[in-house]
Amino acid sequence: MALREIVDGMTDGSNVRRVFGDPIERDGLLVIPVANLRGAWGGGEAKGGVEVDKPEPSYNSGGGGAWSATPAGTYVLKNGDVTWVPAVDANRSVLLGCLMGIVGLLVLRSIVRTIVKRG
Repeated sequence: MALREIVDGMTDGSNVRRVFGDPIERDGLLVIPVANLRGAWGGGEAKGGVEVDKPEPSYNSGGGGAWSATPAGTYVLKNGDVTWVPAVDANRSVLLGCLMGIVGLLVLRSIVRTIVKRG
């Protein structure tokens, strides 16, 4: 597979349909889901040394990539008004809570140590 074919295949996946989902209509509401899209790809080619059975140098190429999509939120259309409803990432919220708890305990420990040294 040529490097150009790989790049063409990757860019086909980065269209607007990946970011904005199909609109959903129910009970007078129109909801349009939105995602954050990240992608990365790379490729390369190289000429190797001369192999024992072949008189000419070997030629190699390759590449690859990946896409990642996470929910960002939704646009909600109701009676001509548009509102943005962000998606809540529960994992991030739990992680932030744990980190804040750890920092709080470390601060409390340093306060207690300072009081004990002075007292």
